[in-house]
Amino acid sequence: MASAATPLPLSTFESFLCGGLAGCIAVTVSNPAEVAKTRLQLQGELVKGGKRRVYTDALDVLAKTWRNEGIRGLQRGLGPAYIYQTLLNGSRLGFYEPFRRAINRSIGRSVNDQIPLTSVVAGAASGIIGASFGNPLFLIKARMQAYSPILPVGTQHYYKSSFDALATIFKTEKFWGLLRGVDAAILRTAMGSSVQLPTYKWTKNQLGSHGLLPSNSILTYLASSSVSGVCVCIVMQPADTALTRVYNQPTTRTPDGRLAGTLYRNPIDCLWKTFRAEGVFGWYKGSTAQFLRVAPHTIITLTMNDIILGLYKDIRNRRP
Repeated sequence: MASAATPLPLSTFESFLCGGLAGCIAVTVSNPAEVAKTRLQLQGELVKGGKRRVYTDALDVLAKTWRNEGIRGLQRGLGPAYIYQTLLNGSRLGFYEPFRRAINRSIGRSVNDQIPLTSVVAGAASGIIGASFGNPLFLIKARMQAYSPILPVGTQHYYKSSFDALATIFKTEKFWGLLRGVDAAILRTAMGSSVQLPTYKWTKNQLGSHGLLPSNSILTYLASSSVSGVCVCIVMQPADTALTRVYNQPTTRTPDGRLAGTLYRNPIDCLWKTFRAEGVFGWYKGSTAQFLRVAPHTIITLTMNDIILGLYKDIRNRRP
């Protein structure tokens, strides 16, 4: 009877699967905006004063891509994006609460206390795990999204499929090629994850505790996700630009036989060179497309995560 009155909390693995499913639903909607973001971030790369632009803004990218490449162009990289979202969001949504509770216990606080610092640390740590696991998939996703047979920008990498991409990179660069840009991926995801869940949960708690909205309503989920999405977009955009450029840069073989990037040594080097050539606005190229991606992606991911968790708990707890 006691166990029926007090259901067991979800395991980390259960939370991982629910978070991954929520991420896959979200990326189906947000992937076209990410294609636009990726192409805008690569347009005019390291060019002072700019040059003739292929695309004027996010909507122009979407319109030209649809006209020239169809739905296939708008959804480039969707296959690896599904696997990446499972790994990334499964990790940061699945590991966030266990990490936060563990950190709270380590400093002698209640696991139910929402402490800003421990929430940020837990969000960053869970995001770093997801980014590390998913780096090869994000790498090929970014290259596939950048590729356009009609209106190319940046270095072009053509792959027939996700499996062809993985095989090609492994054949030419071995295992280390699949880890290219992992430092940039960790920086980007740590910055985004450090604010995504903390701001979502803080907003949700504030709305509920002040009686502004019912604590478990869809409207509360949407409002909290919207605030979280804006915060993620502001904090993460410079690191996201660096990640896209590090992933997509051309490579050359060094005297010791390794393939190294010809433009950037690491994400910090990328941010510095981008600032010198393009100014601070270079960091925020594609920011409108980023918001068009992050806002619905965050709203759908976090809202669907709460809905899926609730449904799963109801189904699990109804078992005899």
